[in-house]
Amino acid sequence: MYGENLRPNSQEPPDLPALGTLLVDTSRADRVGEFRGVAGPYWSLRPVGGGAEWEAEPRHVRPALLIEQLRARTARLNARSRGEVL
Repeated sequence: MYGENLRPNSQEPPDLPALGTLLVDTSRADRVGEFRGVAGPYWSLRPVGGGAEWEAEPRHVRPALLIEQLRARTARLNARSRGEVL
């Protein structure tokens, strides 16, 4: 169900996603990140295209909507075109 343009039931933590799946950390102002793995009771996420990873509680993570995925990828490409990131 990842990637569909629907909001999942946020009552239950989602199943373990595939590596690289774009997720939204609702505890950090809806920050979008790529799933990198499990670190104890937390999930490791990192910004789209690289950067410092952060940990999030699975109950505060949901699959990114298609529009959120597009925004995150576009922001990364725009920053790259401006020379802000490699």
